Amino acid sequence: MRQKKTFAQVMAEYKRAPLSLALKILVVLSAVLTLGALFTIIIYILVKGVPNLKPEMFSLKYTTDNASMMPAIINTLIMTVLSLIFAVPVGIFSAIYLAEYAKRGSRVVKLIRVTAETLSGIPSIVYGLFGMLFFGVTIGWNNSLLSGALTLSIMILPLIMRTTEEALLSVPDAFREGSFGLGAGKLRTVFKIVLPYAMPGILSGVILGIGRVVGETAALIYTAGSVAQVPMLKNLPLPNLLGSGRTLAVHMYALLIEPVNNSENAAYATAVVLLVIVVLINLLSGWVAKKLSSTKG
Repeated sequence: MRQKKTFAQVMAEYKRAPLSLALKILVVLSAVLTLGALFTIIIYILVKGVPNLKPEMFSLKYTTDNASMMPAIINTLIMTVLSLIFAVPVGIFSAIYLAEYAKRGSRVVKLIRVTAETLSGIPSIVYGLFGMLFFGVTIGWNNSLLSGALTLSIMILPLIMRTTEEALLSVPDAFREGSFGLGAGKLRTVFKIVLPYAMPGILSGVILGIGRVVGETAALIYTAGSVAQVPMLKNLPLPNLLGSGRTLAVHMYALLIEPVNNSENAAYATAVVLLVIVVLINLLSGWVAKKLSSTKG
């Protein structure tokens, strides 16, 4: 059994290696600063926003008097689901090709990786201008939920693809070899052995993508618009994907720039709801990842 070192023994080791002590101090300070910044932001939002939460802010129809955020919440959910429908399958299948089928170290793989990293570094407002010109003007969808969702799917595609590829590469080759030894084919091995073990890492990429979709503003102002309502079809009780609507982040931005009564207080209240939604999504995704990890074990 490993014995626990005393304080004197630890200090003696650090005296022999002072650089290790300096690095440990820097790591601890960085962790403390990160946690401090996180809790400061959360406390500030809660203090400023919770007292301004009112029942009329959850009305189904927005007016300048109630500053309702319910249409924005619904639009955010629609936008998130649409973006994931477009981005997740393409990102996962692309990662499967890069990690399982493509020749490792080939020029094509390197080119795809460089392209994905380049796309990850492009500012969101550039994506918004591209979405406006391509989906809105060229295709003719104008400001719509569909234009915004497709633009966001392009934004989060590199993130999902890279995190999925890293998750697949982290699966030991012994699992693949054992599956092949039992007579399973390549496709069956990938979907029955590799993907289940890589699922927690894949979900981490999806969570990051959801966070970017929920908090995005610049790209959606140019593509989805800022209409404070849920676009609905005329003859069916379904959302009109070709109609304009603002998400929760855009709603918060609009409240800060619109000269409406108590708009700043309403923006802080919206920030609280946005924070709660992001936390709930992360908790739900973490619970799913834990369940999948326990199932594969």
